[in-house]
Amino acid sequence: MQRRTPTSPLLSLPGAVPAEGRDEGVAAHYGDPFREQRALVAGRGFVDLSHRGVITVSGDDRLSWLHLLLTQHVSELPPGRAADALILSANGHIEHALYLVDDGTTVWAHVEPGTREALLAYLESMRFFYRVEVADRTDAYAVVHLPAGSIAPVPDGVVVRETPHGRELFLPRGDLEAYAGEHGPPAGTLAHEALRVEAHRPRLGHETDHRTIPHEIGLIGSAVHLQKGCYRGQETVARVHNLGKPPRRLVFLHLDGSEVHLPAHGTPVRLAADGPEGRQLGFVTTAVRHYELGPIALALVKRNVPVDAPLIVGTTAAAQEPVVEP
Repeated sequence: MQRRTPTSPLLSLPGAVPAEGRDEGVAAHYGDPFREQRALVAGRGFVDLSHRGVITVSGDDRLSWLHLLLTQHVSELPPGRAADALILSANGHIEHALYLVDDGTTVWAHVEPGTREALLAYLESMRFFYRVEVADRTDAYAVVHLPAGSIAPVPDGVVVRETPHGRELFLPRGDLEAYAGEHGPPAGTLAHEALRVEAHRPRLGHETDHRTIPHEIGLIGSAVHLQKGCYRGQETVARVHNLGKPPRRLVFLHLDGSEVHLPAHGTPVRLAADGPEGRQLGFVTTAVRHYELGPIALALVKRNVPVDAPLIVGTTAAAQEPVVEP
């Protein structure tokens, strides 16, 4: 049975509205999602991501061992350098996504809510004779996102992942309320997700399903290293990269702003010329409201959908921009 991540104490802040679905346990917003987006873009505030799982891998063999399991080249990962990595099935389908950094003695990683127990079970099953210790640190540490351009100080001793999109802190969970009081204003997951979709960044469980391969959502290079040694699923990665094309591709959609409701995850995508009863060519993965762009979305569509074809999402008109080229 999946252990629940502790509910964030920041849900008691004024205006906090709880998130639902995969982001349950933290705030969706604190009263004004558009204002929160603008603050993040300006480098102000933070996002409480304390619902994400936190795992650590310590021991002398931690990097060489992870190198055998992950799609990323981490055997010589310098301390402090962030890396994104996947664990694939034997058929090359994405099973786990890890966002990691090594502090010189321990690898820290945060993962999607609801995935940590399956990931930990897999890692434990692969330990064999390696000198590694795998631990679930979710109850003790919370992930906090500081946007790019933030000048908020990082408390002494806190492990940080520096990325182009900002800094991710592995903050002691007991310090979360005090940190929020000093470094607000807080922004909710709706603001964080809107900026993620604008940046075309896929998320496990949103832009992936049981058969997604890394090529379909643009993770070759960023999370999949093509010149490293063997790992589970590598044959599929190499075959598609060298000999073929993925069956689907990620697209960015501008949605008709006159619609009141956003399309839900899984809403069918069709050619506008075929109408709402036409053949389904894909589905929406994440739809959000952006403070400047209006309603936007990411979607997975068949590779052969013309890149200039007008689309409809359910009954909503949509214009597409390729994220993954056909």
